[in-house]
Amino acid sequence: MQSQTTPQTPIVIYQSADGSIATEVRLERDTLWLSLQQIADLFGRDKSVISRHLRNIFESNELKQESVVAKNATTAADGKTYQVDYYNLDAIISVGYRVNSVQGTRFRIWANRILKDYLVQGYALNQQRLEAQQEKMAELKQAIALSARLIHNKELSNTESQGILAILEKYSHALTVLDDYDHQRLQVVGTRTRALPKIAYAEAMQQILLWRQQENLGGLFGNEKDESFKSSLETIYQTFDGKELYPSIEEKAANLLYFIVKNHSFTDGNKRIAAAIFVWFLQRHDFLYNAEGEKRIADNALVAFTLLIAESKPDEREMMVKVIINLINGKNV
Repeated sequence: MQSQTTPQTPIVIYQSADGSIATEVRLERDTLWLSLQQIADLFGRDKSVISRHLRNIFESNELKQESVVAKNATTAADGKTYQVDYYNLDAIISVGYRVNSVQGTRFRIWANRILKDYLVQGYALNQQRLEAQQEKMAELKQAIALSARLIHNKELSNTESQGILAILEKYSHALTVLDDYDHQRLQVVGTRTRALPKIAYAEAMQQILLWRQQENLGGLFGNEKDESFKSSLETIYQTFDGKELYPSIEEKAANLLYFIVKNHSFTDGNKRIAAAIFVWFLQRHDFLYNAEGEKRIADNALVAFTLLIAESKPDEREMMVKVIINLINGKNV
């Protein structure tokens, strides 16, 4: 099946009740899509087991392969592009009932709710948390609510508090365009789309280890718990049907910060590493400073927003990313 997915394809994060499973789920053509690896992670089985069940499902004509499989062009760490099969909800649930019926049922219930919200109500996935009649006020209220939640849960320093205020102040310039959201006209504008040299996983890890050595941060700092950091770097360069999912510098940087914070990839230093890699990414692409020579995002604002991301809920992802883009893109007005 040829996909028609664009960079604006909605993505929502599925997270299990105990937090042990978290994966990105694509929405396209009225259904949900996961890769073979994501299905294996979802049900706690090896890829070979999932592949065998899918093969049996197709061979028995329970499902037609051409109807439930789509090709996704994915760029790996070696810079090469590979075609990866993505499977829709029918295939995911069919496998789930065979290998982990409890988790399969939970995912089906979650997926049905997500699809109902997205398809029947006709709003974006975060509409449940944006109930005010005017979208611009709702997003501002949500940002304020996140700030309040963080302040309630953590004793903040003056610098961190000032950073939260800086976020709200700088983001306010974009609220004038959010009325368009009500009429499905909202777009992220003024972003810089250009060919970028990819940040390799080995290069990023070398930088993290250099920081650990320079600042005497201890052996646990930057110690990877799994491969999620590598996945975060690869994800921002992914393509679907020949088009980048995150085409601009701002979108790549914003999603990279979000992924690293949320993936908890390291034994120690997760948020510090996320913020540092974000700054390093912008600096590598000559985008850390604006035309006036000022940092696009002040240090205290970055610290505060990194904390806000850590406190945010999975369905607040889209709003979080939009705020980051607005923080580093002064033209988005």
